[in-house]
Amino acid sequence: MKETEITIKVKLDQNNIPEEIMWSAPDGGMKDQFSKAIFLSFWDSKQKETLKMDLWTKEMPVDEMKTFMLQTIQSMNQTISKAIGSEDLIKIIDDFSQKFESKIKQDAK
Repeated sequence: MKETEITIKVKLDQNNIPEEIMWSAPDGGMKDQFSKAIFLSFWDSKQKETLKMDLWTKEMPVDEMKTFMLQTIQSMNQTISKAIGSEDLIKIIDDFSQKFESKIKQDAK
């Protein structure tokens, strides 16, 4: 059996606000990658609930956060397709992400 490790390092200011986020995944060739935001979910099968961590730095612009969230929603469709395969659920997320993207573009004007 093989074991691997993914690490996330967060530098905080005096008020515990993230200033810097770095992550590494050596098996994926990633080392000390800087990021302005993270959205991570874990499934607790005992409690039947999602545990999540979402952090962003003070330097994360709102327009980039909107794009980050859009791409996160779109990636959910890929996961639903691979893990569940439900065309109905895929369509719901796809329709929502199209509306979300349209709203982002509208707000940018």
